[in-house]
Amino acid sequence: MTDGRANLTATHPDASRPAGYAQLAKAVLYREYLVFVRYPANAIGGIVISVFFFGLLFYGGRMLAGRALTDSIEGIIVGYFLWTLSVGAYSSISNDIGSEVQWGTLERHVMTPFGFAPVAFLKGVAKVVRTFITSAVVLAVMLLVTGTTLQLNVLTVVVIAGLSIASVLGLGFAAGGVTVLYKRVGNWLNLLQFGFIVLISAPAFDVGWLRFLPLAQGSALLQRAMIDGTRLWEFPIPDLAILAGVAVGYVLLGYLVFQYATRRARRLGVLGDY
Repeated sequence: MTDGRANLTATHPDASRPAGYAQLAKAVLYREYLVFVRYPANAIGGIVISVFFFGLLFYGGRMLAGRALTDSIEGIIVGYFLWTLSVGAYSSISNDIGSEVQWGTLERHVMTPFGFAPVAFLKGVAKVVRTFITSAVVLAVMLLVTGTTLQLNVLTVVVIAGLSIASVLGLGFAAGGVTVLYKRVGNWLNLLQFGFIVLISAPAFDVGWLRFLPLAQGSALLQRAMIDGTRLWEFPIPDLAILAGVAVGYVLLGYLVFQYATRRARRLGVLGDY
């Protein structure tokens, strides 16, 4: 028995070492990949629904507004692209935790050596990566349907969009904590998704303090990047600093709310109840 264990250690030198966050991130990303590949109907269905609603917005709006909609179609496409990313980032944690609560598998996350919060956060990041892929497909279809051309510098779009939805990921983190504590609050949490439309439209109001809300600053910069062709290094440093500060601030705020809610759920003994 001892020789077998020694041979196992010699063959796999990392077998006796505790897994680190790199291994956790790899496992979570691989899990998300398997879910995407093994359940393609669900993934394709999400893309079809997003394209369908944009079709209603575009063709219905063109019938009602005519030329006015055509003149602003680039802004609508960019805003809708950011909205699909935002919904995916927000629901990535809150909906996933809600499902874990219903399935009765939430305790497995709590019992991991990494802690509940890091596992939930990395699962959210993995879903955001998947959302980027599906939203890119939706964007391509929108450009094809409308015959519109945008400036798509990959580095600029990924960095600005990533920082923009990081703040929404923080909101999803907080919503996940509320879900752990109160279980079925999905109807209330889903209302916030419609509020994202207002936040994405915030730059049009030209009010300075709105830039410190989630998505507002990112929406303004993404419009300039994808419509005007402004590159990442061409933006003023203060604008990028606000974008990064808002992203970090809301992620930390969401983390604190998540930690408080899960600790309270433990004290009340309702962590695994449903």
